[in-house]
Amino acid sequence: MTNTPIDSERADLLEALGTHRHFLTLTVRDLTDEQARQRTTVSELTLGGLIKHVSAIESGWVDFVLEGPSAMGDYTTMTEEVAQQWADQFKLLPGETLAGVLEDYAKVAQRTDEVVATLPDLGISHPLPKAPWFPPDGRRSARRVFVHIVAETAQHAGHADIIRESLDGSKSMG
Repeated sequence: MTNTPIDSERADLLEALGTHRHFLTLTVRDLTDEQARQRTTVSELTLGGLIKHVSAIESGWVDFVLEGPSAMGDYTTMTEEVAQQWADQFKLLPGETLAGVLEDYAKVAQRTDEVVATLPDLGISHPLPKAPWFPPDGRRSARRVFVHIVAETAQHAGHADIIRESLDGSKSMG
């Protein structure tokens, strides 16, 4: 990360990202790859898959901040192959390891933190990509993207906590 002082808004974003990343990754402490692959609820979610998903979402949104909507693609023309890739984000696949997805997530986090700290203007915005879940002609600022990444990470940290508690009774808090 840069040694340049950052303003309080950026410091708040970085602190919130760091806190929720900590709680997400805390849920996988001391797990084997097999445990990270296990479904412990009726949901398809797994602990390893949640780490992969949050990492992919964070990376994709940072690409959006830096490159605009073309970095995310047009979701209205999603193919079966793309849908399968999306579904595979939520699973630790054969050949993948928990250590590997945690390492990838750390790299994504480092990149995001650097962009939060150095982006010239958090108000820069781009049109949202075409997707059934976005309003037509919607836009999103870099600031809003970073708040979304915080929310996404926090939401999935909660999911991970439930999955971990169902797996072996361990809790992140309490």
